[in-house]
Amino acid sequence: MDDKFDCIVIGGGVAGLAASMMLAKANMKFLLIERGEFAGAKNVSGGVLWGNDLAKLVPNYWEEEDGGWERFINHRRLTFMDEQSTFSLDFKSSHFNEKPYTGVVVLRSKFDNWLSGKVQEAIDASDYAMDSFIATNIKVDEVLMENGKAVGIKTGEDEFHADSVIIAEGVNNLLTRQVGLQDNYVPADHMLTGIKEIIRFDQEVLEQKFQLNGLSGMSNEFVGWATDGVEGGGFLYTNRDTISLGLVVGIKDMREKKRSPHDLLNHFKTHPTIADIIKDGEIVEYSAHVVSSGDARAMPKELYKDGILIAGEAANLLMNAGKAIQGMDYAMRSGILAAETIIEAKEKGDFSSATLKNYRAKLDQSYVMKDINNFQDAVHLLHTETMQKKVPNLVCDFGRQFFTIKNEPTPKSEKMLLGAIKRHASLWELLKLGFKARKSL
Repeated sequence: MDDKFDCIVIGGGVAGLAASMMLAKANMKFLLIERGEFAGAKNVSGGVLWGNDLAKLVPNYWEEEDGGWERFINHRRLTFMDEQSTFSLDFKSSHFNEKPYTGVVVLRSKFDNWLSGKVQEAIDASDYAMDSFIATNIKVDEVLMENGKAVGIKTGEDEFHADSVIIAEGVNNLLTRQVGLQDNYVPADHMLTGIKEIIRFDQEVLEQKFQLNGLSGMSNEFVGWATDGVEGGGFLYTNRDTISLGLVVGIKDMREKKRSPHDLLNHFKTHPTIADIIKDGEIVEYSAHVVSSGDARAMPKELYKDGILIAGEAANLLMNAGKAIQGMDYAMRSGILAAETIIEAKEKGDFSSATLKNYRAKLDQSYVMKDINNFQDAVHLLHTETMQKKVPNLVCDFGRQFFTIKNEPTPKSEKMLLGAIKRHASLWELLKLGFKARKSL
């Protein structure tokens, strides 16, 4: 039997697993290679997987007693911070309870391993149950190229050949650079560091603390004092019996201000609101992970060439425009679209860029690139000093005045607001901000 694969997928993260699931269901002969001992072993990230693509890959996943997800999101919160106070926009709705869920919290080591098991089930049910494989604990050293076309991969002394390769290696995209689709150096101001602690509570205590019912959960983003003047923001997600608490901060700004990720996270935890939340919790994990800033300029030159497609974090597909941190959903959709393109190429018998360019067309037509392109101004606006510092300080100042009751005449709200504006910004700055926000959002 021909030992050449239709496709080799590099990376067992969300993008690689999504692509592999689609390939297996389409009776394609493929090899998924993951450098960890199991899918998810090397992945320390986590957060919210938005959208319903998971239901397309694993129908009725929510019915599994021990699924790979932690909780579904039915409570959204955006919090502005100064050194004393927090002022939150809070939204909770029963419409989030409808299935398939529009957001589920995941811990990637658990989720990726679970989804890998689902891929294996799809392989076992395919025509290539004995010829398609998930190979773990293997590092890909090189994508094999002949006359500008990918023909397989090399790992150690071994070579594996295929008609196509999907590179889903993650943000440290060495292979994407090797094949010439990414510059050797991505500027530090286009990259961020995510720092996270997993803090455990008794499950009943956690559910009471956050007013959770069953497997409902909450996502909370923080802007302002959380990062101690370094560009970025904070997050909190509720898992089954833990919370994920952390920051996403600019690498360049952190380096220039001579701050360490660990120091910034400890600073965040000293805030009165956060200190109350984590009281009596047990830290069970600390991790850090490099992510894209969501700036489209960090993306590779192109996402395809003869025999090659780039998906997920390797393509720097991520965005935070202030509403949510989106990355895993982009990775999943890009993996699905990459696999669909490979399936079409197999039917045509043509794995050249003439066919594989359809992947870029599919991605451009999807919500992924439409949102990345449409909200670039919002991404840039979120990282300005006005949004990072002045607005949170102003909002919290106003909140302290508005919600404090004294035995003395109470000023009108307008006077309180104008006073807060005067102390922290200017009316002109806010007018400019409002104009930009209207255009960007």
